[in-house]
Amino acid sequence: MATEYDLVILGGGTGGYVAAIRAAQLGLKTAIVEKGKLGGTCLHQGCIPSKALLRSAEVYATAKRGEEFGVILSDVKLDFLKVQERKQKIIDQLVRGIEHLMKKGKIDIYEGIGRILGPSIFSPTPGTISVEMNNGAENEMLIPKNVIIATGSRPRSLPGLEIDGKYVMTSDEALAMENLPSSIIIVGGGVIGIEWASMLSDFGVDVTVIEYADRIIPTEDHEISKEMQRIMKKKKIKIVTGAKVLPETLVKENGVTIAAEIKGEQKTFSADTMLVSVGRQANIEDIGLQNTSIEVEKGAIRTNQFYQTKESHIYAIGDVIGGLQLAHVASHEGIVAVEHLTGEKPSPIDYLLISKCIYSNPEVASVGYTEDEAKAKGYNVKIGKFMFKAIGKALVFGESDGFVKLVADRDTDDLLGVHMIGPHVTDMISEAGLARVLDATPWEIAHTIHPHPTLSEAIGEAALAVDGKAIHG
Repeated sequence: MATEYDLVILGGGTGGYVAAIRAAQLGLKTAIVEKGKLGGTCLHQGCIPSKALLRSAEVYATAKRGEEFGVILSDVKLDFLKVQERKQKIIDQLVRGIEHLMKKGKIDIYEGIGRILGPSIFSPTPGTISVEMNNGAENEMLIPKNVIIATGSRPRSLPGLEIDGKYVMTSDEALAMENLPSSIIIVGGGVIGIEWASMLSDFGVDVTVIEYADRIIPTEDHEISKEMQRIMKKKKIKIVTGAKVLPETLVKENGVTIAAEIKGEQKTFSADTMLVSVGRQANIEDIGLQNTSIEVEKGAIRTNQFYQTKESHIYAIGDVIGGLQLAHVASHEGIVAVEHLTGEKPSPIDYLLISKCIYSNPEVASVGYTEDEAKAKGYNVKIGKFMFKAIGKALVFGESDGFVKLVADRDTDDLLGVHMIGPHVTDMISEAGLARVLDATPWEIAHTIHPHPTLSEAIGEAALAVDGKAIHG
């Protein structure tokens, strides 16, 4: 059976379902094809489940420090099965919410694998979608005027480090663990690797992080990386940088052993299990791209600034196009794509205005240029920095590590970037994001009166510090 639509979206993850909602708001007859569950990676193997585990780890670590707060807990125990149960309850509740939104928008859901067909009896141009239904029923044929590819990504591994789910895992398998290991090697000290290092350490696991670059979270400001490494070491997490893992040395026998090359010498590491966290790769296979003129570059679909592919009626958004592989980015890309295909004339996304977050303990958040990036761009840079240890609310929380750092242009006073590490900074970064959108200056941020006592006072003080005027610094 063939059904006509204004828009069919391949993938019901954060980018796909948000695009569908916006399309429904604009009056488009819309369908989503999803082979798994609505919510995609973010809801089922990424953002939400990992943050649920991180929260449990934070509560457990705080409970063990109860005496500092005058709360005597004689026997703090961790029930990891209940931790996992709580995680699943959160996921299930959010899935029900998305399903409700789909019904509200009269968005049709096809559970199966969607593939783009070339020119056929259904359409003279590529774009008809053949859906291989999960329930084994006959393929459904969808004939859309427009298509959005939002098939997401999956964890990448290294050649020779085959994922077996027991001794060698990605974040997908780690999220499904029924029992915690006593020790773990994490290959990769980027965003995901550091979140897992923080979480597992707070759960009491002995953690070793092996990072190829010369510093962990290498895409963040260098001072943020330095502070994170200091705090990780204080938590007894072993950090090894400038290390090239040698997959051919992997031994799996009652645990894992692997060697890494560090400054020309080999060093061996052993643990119960290993988590490979070396990035993600786009899901572009088996969706029918070969039946189109869509271009693929470095493993990702190539688009213009409005997410059109070489086939002008087929768009692509989210992780499948590379770039910033973040859920909130995919959502906004979906909105821009829908508004463009409906003639709403949206503005292209400025990726330098997008906030990035790491949900470790401590948290990291940033927007705009790092200090090194700003200097490389030729800006005459000035810096304002303020430590959380001088903020009363941070001391109240018992979390006083970290700081807020502002990067500004000395010649124009424009705000170029904001970088934070410390308690709840992922909840604070939107102020900096708004400041960047409005092209604010540190003076304007400093003269926004921040309530006391709050953690956000550090932003105001850092803004004052840009010109050497911090009150409490």
